[in-house]
Amino acid sequence: MKIGITGNEGFVGKHLTNTIQLFPDEFEVVPFSRDYFEDESKLQQFVSDCDAIVHLAALNRHNDPDTIYKTNIELVEKLVGALEAVNSKAHVLFSSSSQEERDNVYGKSKKAGRELFAAWAKRSGGKFTGMVIPNVFGPFGHPYYNSFIATFCHQLTHNETPNIEVDGDVKLIYVDDLAKAIIHEIRSKEGKDLLVIPHTDEKKVSAILKLLEGYKSDYMDGGIIPQLNDPFEVKLFNTFRCYMDVKNYFPVKFKQHIDPRGAFVEVIRLNVGGQVSFSTTVPGITRGNHYHTRKIERFAVIKGNALIQLRRIGTDEVLDFHLSGDEPAYVDMPVWYTHNIKNVGTEELYTIFWINEFYDPADSDTYFENV
Repeated sequence: MKIGITGNEGFVGKHLTNTIQLFPDEFEVVPFSRDYFEDESKLQQFVSDCDAIVHLAALNRHNDPDTIYKTNIELVEKLVGALEAVNSKAHVLFSSSSQEERDNVYGKSKKAGRELFAAWAKRSGGKFTGMVIPNVFGPFGHPYYNSFIATFCHQLTHNETPNIEVDGDVKLIYVDDLAKAIIHEIRSKEGKDLLVIPHTDEKKVSAILKLLEGYKSDYMDGGIIPQLNDPFEVKLFNTFRCYMDVKNYFPVKFKQHIDPRGAFVEVIRLNVGGQVSFSTTVPGITRGNHYHTRKIERFAVIKGNALIQLRRIGTDEVLDFHLSGDEPAYVDMPVWYTHNIKNVGTEELYTIFWINEFYDPADSDTYFENV
């Protein structure tokens, strides 16, 4: 099935694209560029190539409220025009928002856009799903734009002080859970003019900030993996980690305690469980070249010389970290970063691995891609 995604460079769009690409035998992502909206022929060709179209492109914030409304309606009208021009029978899925309930121009533009798509489907016999989505959070969201969680994470990891403007209860969905929900609707091949995507969590803003402040204190300042009491806290912690300056934070050197007997190194302090392993690697061999979407993982080099490499999925920049057993150190793997470790020395490499959950071959959360 060929899937087209408008807004594919945005927060949700990138996650949805990456998640769809985990199923190469089932789905193919049709390339899209934002300039297609300014070229009727390109937009019509895009529409013609798609079996399903997820319309995520939208303007969330602008100094001029009228620009928000006008832009979002124009995007819908242009897409509907292309659908009609090629008599497309693609399943169109539209990202609306729980803001529909509120008296603001963004919510009004989303509701009006959903109604325009529903009218197209009715008159053309097309298939349409209008998804009303709660507040979305997760790794790589834009601070001051996508989510207050993104803003708080950015501020805390950059030594700024977050400020709560309104301390209310917020209905939330993690971006990976949203991507899975959208893929479920694509697979169903059923149109629904109004589909309320259920929130997975409801939290008070101050409670979220307290957790994030704890992650800053425990993890960034103390090197401690914090207590994570439920799946929401794992997702929030993984979100927080992705706002750190990975390039300059790692590797973190261990403190060695040396006496006539040898050396003692404390590898990890945990307020959470998981699994600890170790490996030996002969010179010239590389391990890894895979990534995780939910797991928290630490590589600790205790003997030999290693090159650890990380690359965020969908980007080209490779981060190189050189570690040596002469100065034992660790690097933690952010989610959605493919990573590897190579023995670049002349002796065996000894590495300790910690991961926050037991290995389950039926649900390994391990996806192979070369760094």
